[in-house]
Amino acid sequence: MNSRISMVLAGLLLIGALIAGYWGLVLSRPPEPVAAPAISVENSPAAAEDPTRQPVVVVVRDVPAFIALTAADLAVEKLRTAPAGSLTRLDQAIGRMPLRTLGAGTWLSEDSFSGGGPLARMIRPDERALAVAVDEVIGAAGQLAPGDYVDVLLFLRQDASNAEQSAQIALPAMRVLSVGDQLGLANDGQPAAPPPVTVEERAQAAQRRAAARTVVLAVPEPLLSRLMLAAQAGTLRLAVRSAEEQRLSHYWAGANDTPQKLESANRDLYQFTQLALTGPPKRIAPASGEPGVRRGVEVIRGAQVAPQTP
Repeated sequence: MNSRISMVLAGLLLIGALIAGYWGLVLSRPPEPVAAPAISVENSPAAAEDPTRQPVVVVVRDVPAFIALTAADLAVEKLRTAPAGSLTRLDQAIGRMPLRTLGAGTWLSEDSFSGGGPLARMIRPDERALAVAVDEVIGAAGQLAPGDYVDVLLFLRQDASNAEQSAQIALPAMRVLSVGDQLGLANDGQPAAPPPVTVEERAQAAQRRAAARTVVLAVPEPLLSRLMLAAQAGTLRLAVRSAEEQRLSHYWAGANDTPQKLESANRDLYQFTQLALTGPPKRIAPASGEPGVRRGVEVIRGAQVAPQTP
C-alpha cells in the first residue's frame, strides 16, 4: 500500500515538474512583435498645420550665379520666424536667375535676383544718394531718422571773397535715406537691411544713430552738383520738416515732386556766382582816369631802354 502511494506521488511530482518546465520555457521566450494599428497621416498631429510657422523658400544645394533655378534646387521650409521679404512659394523662384552664388540653406528674397546695394534700391532713377557730413548741431541733435525730410541750409561767411554773409535754403525737402548705418525702406517697401530684433539691438542702434557722423540724402539729379558746391562753399545745416506734410506718403504713392523742388531751389537760391564765391569779371580802370592808351613793349638792351610799338 505504501509503495502504491509512493508511486502515485512520484508520478504527480513528475507531471508537475513537466508542467513547470514547459511553463518556464513559455515565459522565457521573447514576446512576438505586435503590429501597430494603422494611423491615418491626415489625422496625425505631426501633419497638422502649425499656424506659428511660416513657409520660406530655401536653396537645398549650391547654385552658381546666372543659372536658372529649378524645382530640384529649391524646397519650402516652415520657420517660426520668417525673414523679412523672403519668398513663400516655389513658383516665385523657379526659372529665375540669381545674380550671385547661393549656398545650400540660403533663403530667397527679391534681393537674390536684383542687383545693387541697399542705397541703390532706395532711390528712383532720377535721384542720387549723396552723403553729407554732420555733427550733433548739423544733424538736428542726433534726432534724424530715415524717412525724414529736411531742408539743406547754407551759411556763407563774410570774407575777402564774399562781400556779405548770407543764409539761404540751398535744397528744399530732401529725403533722408540713412543715418549712420541705420537704413530706411527700399523701393519695394521692405527694410533695406535687417532691422534690430531684440531690445539690446534696438538700444545699440539708437546709440549709433545719435552718434552718426554721416547722413545720406536722396537728391534729384539736377541738384546734385548744387549740394556738392554748397558743402564746399560754406556751412550746412539740416532743418527737419514736419511729418504732417505727408511727403513720405506721397513718395510711396508714386508722386514725383522733383519739378517743384527744382523751381523752388532756382527761385530761392542766390546767383550761382555768389554761391561759388566768385563775382563777374571786374573792369580795371586806368590809374589816371583818362582812357587807356595802348602802350608799346619796352626792350632793354644793356643800360638802354627803348619802347617798341608792335
